[in-house]
Amino acid sequence: MKIAIVGAGVAGLTAAYDLAHVGHEVHVYEAAAYAGGLASGFRDPRWQWPLERFYHHIFETDHDIIRLTEAIGFSDKLFFRSQVTAQWWQGRSYDLNGPRQVLQFPAIPFVDRVRFGAVIAYLKYATNDWQRLERVTAAAWTRRWMGEASYRTLIRPLLEGKFGPYADEVNMAWLWSRFKARSFKLGYYQGGFQAFADALLTAGERRGVRVALNTAVQALEQHEQGWQIKSTAGERCVDAVIMTGAPSLLQRLVPQLPASYLGNLSKLRSMGAVVLTIALKQQLLQNTYWLMPPKGEFPFLALVEHTNFIAPQHYGGDHLIYCGDYLEADHEYFQLSKDELLDRFLPALKRVNPRFERSWVRDSWLHREAYAQPIAPATIRATYRL
Repeated sequence: MKIAIVGAGVAGLTAAYDLAHVGHEVHVYEAAAYAGGLASGFRDPRWQWPLERFYHHIFETDHDIIRLTEAIGFSDKLFFRSQVTAQWWQGRSYDLNGPRQVLQFPAIPFVDRVRFGAVIAYLKYATNDWQRLERVTAAAWTRRWMGEASYRTLIRPLLEGKFGPYADEVNMAWLWSRFKARSFKLGYYQGGFQAFADALLTAGERRGVRVALNTAVQALEQHEQGWQIKSTAGERCVDAVIMTGAPSLLQRLVPQLPASYLGNLSKLRSMGAVVLTIALKQQLLQNTYWLMPPKGEFPFLALVEHTNFIAPQHYGGDHLIYCGDYLEADHEYFQLSKDELLDRFLPALKRVNPRFERSWVRDSWLHREAYAQPIAPATIRATYRL
């Protein structure tokens, strides 16, 4: 078959790689000048490695992407190392990166800490019944089994941070998958995830995949013989199309889909991502890689010091931090300028390190994506196949 894939992110490139392996003719279309999608990177002239626009890592349990890395001959570039993930509570950070640290966390009573740890162990090691968990909300399930104190202090901030006003709708299977996959060591690639995406693109091209960067798809029209792709590079007829972008893109490109399907498509909800990356002249957090404050206490969801995980030497000596948040697409952060967001965010840095001064900032970059985190409600939805 002749197959077109819209989007050269990891999903699109992986589909192309596998389809070409079994003999299909595959064309990939990507509007951006680079591959990688949400895992793509950017580079300052001082840096040896590019840096992700939106912070990324993998777990030791992410077996599929690890096998894919091996298949394309890139496993020598993948490494795992320990890091510190912390919770902000009452003016200081607490390491929660293991059972001992959780048991010492003073924000919840000791009995509830033990209960929390036991439930996490059950989710991680004792159950794979995600189908049952899909039918109940994460809020209701964790409140029942972990207790109110653990729910309010540890789970509620996570759900609100990821899903905002939809926190009470998210199904427990989503949260189970987070605990199931979590490992104490995190994985990263030499050259960042951009290097992995580029290697995956090259591996596909070796199998005959044709990737057109800087090529936006403008319309898809279905005919008896298949589909006609209209792009900025011209037109092409194919037998099948794979879409890897946002549902809104599918609605725009294929408005002739059945009304019932378009109606269901329009009901799919998601959160956007706003990430301000800041290059500092000094280290901000002492050893902590990921700091999670309660929603609303800081002007952002997560404070990630990338160079407490990957050495600053790969970035010209810069100490790189992310200030990131998941927000609805109409939030003011999608309209404010980079300097306006800096003014909002920088005072919070002084809270975590009183020595911080604005003079530490060497440069900054702002990245925004309206479609970043789909909402996974506690219901079962029908699907439609073209």
